[in-house]
Amino acid sequence: MTRLNLLLLAILIACALSVVTSQHKARKLFIELQKAQKFSQELDIEWGRLQLEQSTWAMHSRIESIASQQLSMRVPDASRIQVMPGQVSAAPQPALPGARPDKPAAAPAAAPQPATQQQSAQPQPQQ
Repeated sequence: MTRLNLLLLAILIACALSVVTSQHKARKLFIELQKAQKFSQELDIEWGRLQLEQSTWAMHSRIESIASQQLSMRVPDASRIQVMPGQVSAAPQPALPGARPDKPAAAPAAAPQPATQQQSAQPQPQQ
């Protein structure tokens, strides 16, 4: 009977130690999870700040003011602007779904130009 009690006591101690060990590991992993979540939130906040900063730097009014003040650039007169009809953009076009590589995709229609920039199709001599 004593041997049985000692065996059961040893099993009980082993189970108790395994419970303590598993609880300790669970707590360490939970703390690690909380740190990772906090870091993720900090990265999300920084990402939002960077997006805001990028939109601020790329604002049309800011670029226009720098171009006019620091670079002494100005918008040309309407008489100096020439629109070249039928000129296709040099930017590569994205592939259309279902498009075959052996057959080129159709070129998109040109966007209409504002009325102040439209001129006759005949080129005018440069001054």
